[in-house]
Amino acid sequence: MTLTDPIADMLTRIRNAAMGRKKDVRIPSSRMKVEIAKILKEEGYIRNFKVVDDNLQGSLSVMLKYTEDNQSVITGLKKVSKPGCRIYCKADSIPKVLDGLGIVIVSTSTGIVTGKKCQEIGVGGEVLCQIW
Repeated sequence: MTLTDPIADMLTRIRNAAMGRKKDVRIPSSRMKVEIAKILKEEGYIRNFKVVDDNLQGSLSVMLKYTEDNQSVITGLKKVSKPGCRIYCKADSIPKVLDGLGIVIVSTSTGIVTGKKCQEIGVGGEVLCQIW
């Protein structure tokens, strides 16, 4: 089976694992997914992640984070740019998620960064997803 949108698959796996109160979730690994996982960890949405080498593609193990009353820290994930309809933004028009309570992840010429970082360095790019 070939995936047309591996990032959407990653977000769906995380969403499903969080709804099922799983401790961790395994995802087929890629450089872009590892960069997204780094951002999720830096922003406090996941506990940790690690790349597990299995002599094939490798897999990304994402450890999910929950609050004291067992509620997922991630309340929502949304893929913005899709294979059939790419969404781009300029540095001065980065979309806000829930008036700044969530984050937007953007693929730029300097790498994959948050919307806040895009505004700091003054670059735009393809809006990959929103997390809140």
